[in-house]
Amino acid sequence: MKNRKPMVAGNWKMNKTLGEAAELLEALKPELMGIETVDLVVCTPYIDLPLANEILDGSNIKVGAQNLHWEASGAYTGEVSAPMLKDLCEYVIIGHSERRAMFGETDETVNKKVVAALGSGLLPIVCVGETLEENEAGQTEAVVDRMVREGLKGLTAEEAAKIVIAYEPVWAIGTGKTATPEQANDVHKNVVRPILREMFGKEVGNGMRILYGGSVKPGNAAELFGQSDIDGGLIGGASLKSADFVGIVKGAL
Repeated sequence: MKNRKPMVAGNWKMNKTLGEAAELLEALKPELMGIETVDLVVCTPYIDLPLANEILDGSNIKVGAQNLHWEASGAYTGEVSAPMLKDLCEYVIIGHSERRAMFGETDETVNKKVVAALGSGLLPIVCVGETLEENEAGQTEAVVDRMVREGLKGLTAEEAAKIVIAYEPVWAIGTGKTATPEQANDVHKNVVRPILREMFGKEVGNGMRILYGGSVKPGNAAELFGQSDIDGGLIGGASLKSADFVGIVKGAL
């Protein structure tokens, strides 16, 4: 039996106006109230963060951002820093595959953002995962190994214990394809977990949560989350519909 508390985090990506966000949050709140055995997070666009805080105040649902800049302030037009976010959210997604593929995110910038987030008291959800080409070339282990080591480089065990890892095979995001529960768990258990133990010690490595992201649905959530080293999910498209997100959360109970 695993002793890590499961987590289900919704990544809204670039979706939901203020009105749409309010509607979704108001629908989620009563459905998820009272769930104590799963950590629940919604990661909204920046503009929705104040509203999410207002609506979810006093609930068991935490708020997260989807990105941040590593500098505390400065001439970085369009960017948002950790000190700006710390009063608006508890979690922040770092290194999502879309950030890496479309916006030049690298292992180095992921590491700088992780350090910045921790320095402001934010809890990072750090994404790692291989592309279809890398998967088919048998490079999954090498790619994930590099991303974990470089992304968490220089951290203490105490800092690492605050981090959540999300393994998201890029070929399974929004495609309808998904790794089988056994395939996903194999990466969690035999690639990511041993690296964490090596870097930060057995106790911390065994205690860190590793989420799965990649076409998780209400119909496959329970089987995925039932695997030995899958500690919940980072949910994309299905987090935009209250019934789907609630169904996935129930798969973690």
